[in-house]
Formats: sequence, C-alpha cells, structure tokens
Amino acid sequence: MKTRKLTFLSTFIFVLFMGGLNAQNGSSQAYWVHEDVVKPSMIGQYESICKELTDNMKKYNIQEFNVIVSNTADNRYLWVSPISGMADIEKPLFKTLSEKMGAEKMDDLFNRMDKCYDIEHNYIIHLDKELSYMPSGITQTPEGQDYRKFHYYHYTPSNRAEVKKKVEAIKTLFENKGSKLEYRVYRSGFGTRGAFYMVAIAAKDAADYSGKISANNESMGEEWQKTYTDFFSSLKKYEAFEGGMRPDMGYAPK
Repeated sequence: MKTRKLTFLSTFIFVLFMGGLNAQNGSSQAYWVHEDVVKPSMIGQYESICKELTDNMKKYNIQEFNVIVSNTADNRYLWVSPISGMADIEKPLFKTLSEKMGAEKMDDLFNRMDKCYDIEHNYIIHLDKELSYMPSGITQTPEGQDYRKFHYYHYTPSNRAEVKKKVEAIKTLFENKGSKLEYRVYRSGFGTRGAFYMVAIAAKDAADYSGKISANNESMGEEWQKTYTDFFSSLKKYEAFEGGMRPDMGYAPK
C-alpha cells in the first residue's frame, strides 16, 4: 500500500480537479480504491501486516482514515475509501499515525507490506444509488452477509447511453416484480481499466448466494430472462469474481 502513504495526495488532486469529480451528491458517492494483487505465497504475511496496521490505527484512534476492505478469490485486496469532498483529498492519511507510532516503525510496516505484491492499482468508482436496488436501504455492508459476488459488465463508450437504459430497465423490472434480490451498482471512474458497471451482491455464503439467484430467476420469470439477455447482448465483456468483506482489516474512527 505504498501509494497510501503521505505522498499519495498530490497524485490525485490535479486529476480530480481536471476530471471535474463530483464526489458526492444525492444520487452518487465516489470511492477511491487501492487494490493490491498479493502473491499467493505471501497472503498470510500480508494479512498479518494489514491487521497490524489496523490495530495501530485503532490504538491511536486515527481520524483521517476510513476504509472497508474486501478480497477476491484471485488474491486481490481492495481498500475502499469514500471521498466526500476535496477537503478529504487534501488530508495526509498517515501523518498522525506516523507521529503516534513513530515514522521509522510505520515505514518498516509499509516496507514489509510492499514485499507481499508486485502489482497495485488505484482508481475511482461511483456508487450509483439511482441504479442500485436495495429497498431495505443502501449499505455496502449488510449485516451477516460478508460473502460477495462482483459482476463486471464492460461496454464501449459508443454504446454508453444504450447500456444505461438497459440497466435502468432491469431496476424497473425488479421494482415491478418486488424482487427480494438486492444489489448495488457502481460506475467506473478515473483510473479504471475501461468503462463498466460493477454489480455487487451480498450473501451469507456461496450457497446462500446461489439460493438467492435461483429464487430470483424463478420469481421474475421469462420477462427477467428476456430483459437480462437483451442487456447482456450490448456488452463488450463480462467478468465475475467471488470475494468477501474483511471487517478484520477495515477501519473506521471512533
């Protein structure tokens, strides 16, 4: 997580100004994602170091940092932090932690962490509340449902408007049918690899997820199959990843 050190801020300030990022409004919330692609042989060590970092932030009640963490079956760890405005971006994330635990100790922690991966990514995604379907209330962390299935629907810039209309049609159908399957929709932003919608579905575990999908397909009937097939035919590429939330690695200040 080298880019989460004190120097990450200058990297993004200019880009966000130039991109005209509207970090948060009534229908959208922006998140900065730091993704570590961890070496399989280093997973245990990586998680241990990350928990050491979390423990230190809890110990000193660091106020500048707020993050949820998930990891996928292909060994990617995603650190997701909300951006509420430019004032948040200007805050040095680990300045206080460095002062509290000592710069030398903190640098040693991050240096050990950096050895656990060769690839890291940084990008922005936007939670689209208008396209998401969560009648019980939008939350990234439904209680008791740490399992995740991440669906990536890639499209080309030329058919952006068409794909959006079909995503809207899916939500309308879910509302009309009173579906019990809830999902959140994220839009790709600055730094992502191509344009996509990412749909995140929460469940207790893989079996619970499978049961939810089966029940939804049955209750929604042929109209759902037709609507989804029409949407799918407009895509450039589709990917799906299993994963889970890691509350033991995330952090929120008291």
